Amino acid sequence: MAQKKQFKDLDLSNAFLFAAALEDEETCRLVLECILGTPVGKVKVKAERSILFRSDFRIVRLDVFASDEWNVDYNLEMQNADEKNLPQRSRYHQAEMDLSSLKPGQDFKELKPSVIVFICSFDPFGKGLYRYTFEPRCLEADFPLEDGTRRIFLNTKGTNEEAVPKELVSFLQYVTDSTDSYVEQAGDLRLGRIHERIKTLKQSRELEERYMQFEELLKREHDEGHEQGYKTGYESGYGNGYESGYGSGYENGCEEATAQMLELVSRMMADGKTDFIPRLKEEKAFYQEMLKEYHL
Repeated sequence: MAQKKQFKDLDLSNAFLFAAALEDEETCRLVLECILGTPVGKVKVKAERSILFRSDFRIVRLDVFASDEWNVDYNLEMQNADEKNLPQRSRYHQAEMDLSSLKPGQDFKELKPSVIVFICSFDPFGKGLYRYTFEPRCLEADFPLEDGTRRIFLNTKGTNEEAVPKELVSFLQYVTDSTDSYVEQAGDLRLGRIHERIKTLKQSRELEERYMQFEELLKREHDEGHEQGYKTGYESGYGNGYESGYGSGYENGCEEATAQMLELVSRMMADGKTDFIPRLKEEKAFYQEMLKEYHL
């Protein structure tokens, strides 16, 4: 893994800092306004479903759920690794939001409008756009489905400045350059207020300790995935030849083991099975049972 930055030097592109910042409802509202380019009413952040870190469970969830006073649900997440699965990941988030939005007995018409946002430090679709917005449409007659869903993928490396609001470009550049000098150069009052929140967070010793624990957890997960990847690669290589097994099986095994664990944890949390998550590492039979139950 790459050498980690000191907490005080993090940019907003860091998923931990991003989730921590958006736990503050006013900061979340300001960020949404930068992204959507329209005023957003008072926001309520569902903290129990955003940044979750418990030392006994050793589980971290870094996507942020919020609702505004106009009854719109939001899910925001920072993405720094292009795992080539964002469309499918957004589909899963959409299903999760819909399940939590509709209570038993309610009509489907009562589903809340929803917006899913991925902020990427890479170009997710390779078109050079700062913002990619998707809404369902009829292919044959070209009219909107109007099911109330929208998915937005933002790209900090966009090149079409003339086609998007200046405030959005400033915010996306701030994501990877969260410094006093950039904020002063940008001259954006909304961005200045977001930056003040970020500076306050960086002065918190408690949050810095949580970040250090978070980094340690990621390292542990990486090392365990690395070990599993080596085993998978070795076994593949033993049967198919050293070069193909170690070269491709090793790398794929490492990535698949880590991704599989994270996906399983995410699904169990969505089903309210948080209390059972510690057993995944302690009981191999239980881990295999859960993989089978969730078809992973």
